[in-house]
Amino acid sequence: MQIRSGKTLSPPALDALDQGIIEILRQNGRATNQEIADRLSVTAATVSSRLRRLESMRAARVVAVTDFAAHGYNVLIAVGVKVQGRDVREVARDLARLPEVFSANIMNGAHDIELLVALRDFSEINVFLTDHVAGIAGVSELSPGIAADIVKFEFNVVPL
Repeated sequence: MQIRSGKTLSPPALDALDQGIIEILRQNGRATNQEIADRLSVTAATVSSRLRRLESMRAARVVAVTDFAAHGYNVLIAVGVKVQGRDVREVARDLARLPEVFSANIMNGAHDIELLVALRDFSEINVFLTDHVAGIAGVSELSPGIAADIVKFEFNVVPL
């Protein structure tokens, strides 16, 4: 359910065609409207209007997702951050400004903040942690973990 201005709204209704369009784009985000239309036996104009409707309803959004390895990033680390003496949100905003950080999340749990970080080489880990992260006011403890293998990495956050 969505909530806007204090009112609860029902989630948008998606029919089989909407779901088909979304599924094809999940599999191949570069599929053209014509390719989608051919696979679903509709016109490209129908696909185009459905995509506009899905975006306006905020039921779907077409975005580009970067392949980190294709850009030379070969190391993925998760860093748990404990904060002391400073507002957690302020520290998170400072950490989010670091170019290596592509996700900064305020947490409830063992850490106040969790970072997901992409680096080009293992030699960059120490510099990133000791010079960049530890140098931010309020950072009191770091718990880094290196991704040994990526089992799942996708942005399909809502199953249909």
